[in-house]
Amino acid sequence: MTNLQHKIDFVAILSVERANANGDPLNGNRPRTDYNGFGEMSDVCIKRKIRNRMQDLGQSVFVQSEDRCDDGFGSLSERASATMKGIKDREEYARIACEKWLDVRAFGQVFAFKDTKGMSVGVRGPVSIHQAVSVSPIEIESLQITKSVNGEKSDKGQRTSDTMGMKHFVRFGVYLLKGSINVQLAEKTGFSREDANVIKECLRTLFINDASSARPDGSMEVKRVYWWEHNCKDGQYSSAKVHRSVKIEPKEDVQIPECFEDYNVIIETLPGLVPEVINGI
Repeated sequence: MTNLQHKIDFVAILSVERANANGDPLNGNRPRTDYNGFGEMSDVCIKRKIRNRMQDLGQSVFVQSEDRCDDGFGSLSERASATMKGIKDREEYARIACEKWLDVRAFGQVFAFKDTKGMSVGVRGPVSIHQAVSVSPIEIESLQITKSVNGEKSDKGQRTSDTMGMKHFVRFGVYLLKGSINVQLAEKTGFSREDANVIKECLRTLFINDASSARPDGSMEVKRVYWWEHNCKDGQYSSAKVHRSVKIEPKEDVQIPECFEDYNVIIETLPGLVPEVINGI
């Protein structure tokens, strides 16, 4: 493993077409929006997709979803106990967890389970992910759907209420996903250059094996990833300034953007810092 020596910033451009990028359970699973109508994807949603891709790439992951469990453990507590049995020293506990699981040394984790008997272990990860926000306000469409068969049998043989439902999706939207990798925290968790390359590949292929009824294959796409590697640990520029250097604006003659080509992508020049540009798959 090669130690990470330089700070990294990244921005990914995502497109969503007739898909629910991230449903809000408090709003009937409609796509998330802010008060101004801009679409949102939570950082938790994005990290879940990155973790899934880590698994696809053969990496060991601590926070696994139930339908993608690859080690037979039914909970985080069981998974932690199997590896950490008998360990009472917090530093040793954190060190072994970071060695074992890539998502722990990348995103961090809090270990506070019953078998630790009051001991709580916290790990701060070097990889930070922002909420992804759409470039323009999004238009949400809703469809009422019906099933041809009753889920439950009714007394009179009629259709029951469970045959009706709603499906919501974003007509079209372009989202910006932003993040950074901190060298000082990477040194503490053992996050390496090789791990950073895994994160890069996960971003490039973010929506592989992510299809569902709400997100059909091809409805969500990574258009481009911008990857800046600074020449020092603290960074030549702040992450905020680097992220702001990517500007996406609708073309002058476009009233309502309907495809990625309706936007202009502008990268402001930062002297001494040139991004690696990676096209999505």
